[in-house]
Amino acid sequence: MKKVVVVFSLLLSLTTFAQTKVAHVNTQKLLDTLPSRKEAMKQLSAFEQKGAAELKEMEEELQKIYSKYMADQATLTPVMKQYEEERIQKKSQAIQQREQELQQLMQKMGNEMNEPILKRVQKAVEHIATAKKVNYVIDETTTLYFKGGQDITNEVMVELLRLDAVEAPKK
Repeated sequence: MKKVVVVFSLLLSLTTFAQTKVAHVNTQKLLDTLPSRKEAMKQLSAFEQKGAAELKEMEEELQKIYSKYMADQATLTPVMKQYEEERIQKKSQAIQQREQELQQLMQKMGNEMNEPILKRVQKAVEHIATAKKVNYVIDETTTLYFKGGQDITNEVMVELLRLDAVEAPKK
């Protein structure tokens, strides 16, 4: 009797698995074709360049202060030496702090820009998966191995571009 139950359970699970449809998409390809993502990347790059220019300017100012200190070091009193060394150290710390602030701002800005884009990707995948009666959609860029299944990247791309055209201009 136990063998019959085990065999029946095995057949039932195989039947259920056979009815499961799996598809895959290339998320990176989808993201690379989105106009709103390209615009977000452009804005992020511009912000990064501004930050780099600001840091470079601060570092050049530090270098000038340090060079002047090195040139005047022999003529400075001990109190003035200490003052200048502290000034250089504070300037260096300010640069490090600003660099961390800019990195945090870039990460926050990137997250804010990517969130609506990723929601549109999810919505497009869900729409196509529902239309094609697919149970699972796997991202092929993070899958170690896949063979078979439907590649719905192109269908999702069409839907995603449609959603992007409708939803992206709202901002």
